[in-house]
Amino acid sequence: IITVPIIAPNKAANALTPDQASQSYDTYAETYDKLDGGSIATSLGIDEARTKLLGMAKGDVLDVGTGLNLASYRFGEGGVTSLILVDISDGMLSQAEARIQQMNIDKAIPIQFVKADATSELVKIFGENKFDSVVDTFSLCVMGNDGAKKCIEEMAGVIKPSGKILLVENTRSSNPLLGSYQDLTASSAADLGGKGCVYNQNVGEMINKSRGMRLEKEESFAAGLFRSFVCTK
Repeated sequence: IITVPIIAPNKAANALTPDQASQSYDTYAETYDKLDGGSIATSLGIDEARTKLLGMAKGDVLDVGTGLNLASYRFGEGGVTSLILVDISDGMLSQAEARIQQMNIDKAIPIQFVKADATSELVKIFGENKFDSVVDTFSLCVMGNDGAKKCIEEMAGVIKPSGKILLVENTRSSNPLLGSYQDLTASSAADLGGKGCVYNQNVGEMINKSRGMRLEKEESFAAGLFRSFVCTK
């Protein structure tokens, strides 16, 4: 007799609340590099995608959701001339500050660390049309679908009309079987070890439906399990 496991229909994946995300990532902060980096990330093309996209960041840069981005920026003339790192987690901000102290970055380049909820506070804190580049990598999934849409609009609010929003995000795979599997498992994956990440989001659709943002370029990696996006106003 062969027993076939039955997968129950997927319920809508629940996002972490800002308070839950703050507490959760305070716990993950010291081991975040090992959890989200390493050989697996390299083999999937994540490091390549991050380096390629973040090499486009220049001028006054806002980094939403601090993580593994710092080593991918080009600092100085033609690159990043000021950097503000925003996160909901004190622990992640502390790790970012420690990492920067170990890097050989020109002391003349201003770097700030700001604790904030990117789904609701970016425009309130920084004002409209303030940054040449806004960057987010793998944070939208933790905000859930509603939170991600709000964050996208917040980023659109703070970017200058001539600026670019640069994203690398978990997305629903373009492979039908993988995409269906993601749909079935998104809720349990988020709850049981995915750090709250809803990994089957359609980020491109969110961008196209957002107010004040235009999708300029989209690139798919690892059968569409993650994608990079270049956006403008």
